[in-house]
Amino acid sequence: MKRLWAILALGVLLPATARAEPIAVSVQSSAGGFSGGTAATSGSFAIDLGTVMMPAAGAVGTFLIDGLRAGSDYTVSLVISGITGWDTLRAEVLDPLDGDDALDPTAQPSYLTAGYSTSNDRDGFSFAQDSGLARSASFAGGTASVIADEMTNRGDVLMFTGLGTTTARVTFGLRDRLGARGFLVRFSTVGAAPAAVPEPASMLLLGSGLAGLVAARRRRAIAP
Repeated sequence: MKRLWAILALGVLLPATARAEPIAVSVQSSAGGFSGGTAATSGSFAIDLGTVMMPAAGAVGTFLIDGLRAGSDYTVSLVISGITGWDTLRAEVLDPLDGDDALDPTAQPSYLTAGYSTSNDRDGFSFAQDSGLARSASFAGGTASVIADEMTNRGDVLMFTGLGTTTARVTFGLRDRLGARGFLVRFSTVGAAPAAVPEPASMLLLGSGLAGLVAARRRRAIAP
C-alpha cells in the first residue's frame, strides 16, 4: 500500500512538460535570407520557435507545426533579428488540403506551398481568435501595431507594423480545433513605404519658382 501511494505521489510531482503532448515543429521552407528557428519543441500550451534571422524585405520562413491538443489555445513566441529595410511582419496560417476547403477563395495566392491552402472559418485553424492571448511585437523603445484579418474566409493573417529596430520579440496565439493535424505558419517581411521623392520636372518647377522670387526681391531692392 505504501508503494502504491509513493507511485501516485511521484505522478503528481512530475513536471508538466513530462506529461505534455508531443509537439513537432520544423522549418518547412525559407527564402530571402531567412535562417534559424527551433527544430522541435514541446511544452504546456506554449511554443517557442526560437530566434530567426529575417534581414530584408521579401524574407520568408514557413514552420510546420503538428501535435496541438484539440481545441486548446497555445501561446507562440519567437525572436526576429536582423530587421533592416522593412518594418512589417506578416504571419499567416495555411491549412492542409482536405475536405474542409470548400469555403476557400477560388483564386489562391501564388506563394502557397503544394498541398496547402489559405485558412477559412470552418477548418478549425486560427491565431486563437477570441481567446484573449496576447498578440504583440515588442522591441527596445516600443511595440508594433497589430492588425488581424481573420473574420472572413479569405484567410487568417496577422500584421505587425512599425518594427523600428533590429530585434523584436513576437507573441501570438494558435489553435487547432480538431487537434494533431500538421499545418503551416508562414512569416514574411514587407518593406516600409518609401518617402515621396519629387520627380525631376517638379524639382525644376520648384527651382524656377524660387529663382523668380529672388529676382523680384532684387528688383524691388534697387528700385528708386
